[in-house]
Amino acid sequence: MNIKIYIVEDEVIVAIDLKKILENIGYEVCGIATNYDQAFKEINLLLPDIILMDINLKNSKSGIELATDIKLTHDISVIYLTAYSDADTLSKAINTDPVGYINKPFNIVDIYTTIELGLYKSKNNPLTIDSQDVINLGYGYSYYKKHNHIQFGDKVIKLGEKEFTLLKILINAKGKIVTYPQIEYEIWPEGVSANNVLRSLIYRLRTKIDPKIIENVHSIGCKLNKFNP
Repeated sequence: MNIKIYIVEDEVIVAIDLKKILENIGYEVCGIATNYDQAFKEINLLLPDIILMDINLKNSKSGIELATDIKLTHDISVIYLTAYSDADTLSKAINTDPVGYINKPFNIVDIYTTIELGLYKSKNNPLTIDSQDVINLGYGYSYYKKHNHIQFGDKVIKLGEKEFTLLKILINAKGKIVTYPQIEYEIWPEGVSANNVLRSLIYRLRTKIDPKIIENVHSIGCKLNKFNP
């Protein structure tokens, strides 16, 4: 299922550039608006999964007002696009419960990471593994849900608690990239770990199974290389 994104940005060139970036990453941009009235009407018709919303809209009600009004009738996640905003504006933005912020000028890694983490946060329930008993991880490795362990042939692979949690997060993603912030959010819900701690965890897991199973996506996250349920 494609993730539908709606862009609210009063600078047309910026909006078009952002649309191209999003489509190149693999998202579907279902609409673009430059003002409150157009956006409010189309969002209520199209019902996107997420809205990328400029906080300050020229000659229009603000993105904050739009987010407030949309949330009265629809539970649609909002990520604010911002260059600079004063403390009062940011305080009002926080009150609309956005799932993230993307700073201008845009960076493709920041865009992808913020959207994926925002979508993850918007789900009330954590990811859960499907009902099949055996999941083929590739390269001779299998995950047995009933017994909750990994096997290589007849050999059971022993993993630490966090190593196993990391692997199950990747299994749940079904071959899609899981961003580093997503992984941190799931494994260390009390607070984000240091980057080197996460890197060390990924390294330890890859030493206990065939390292080709887990593919690192530079600066973004990682995924299962050959997911085959």
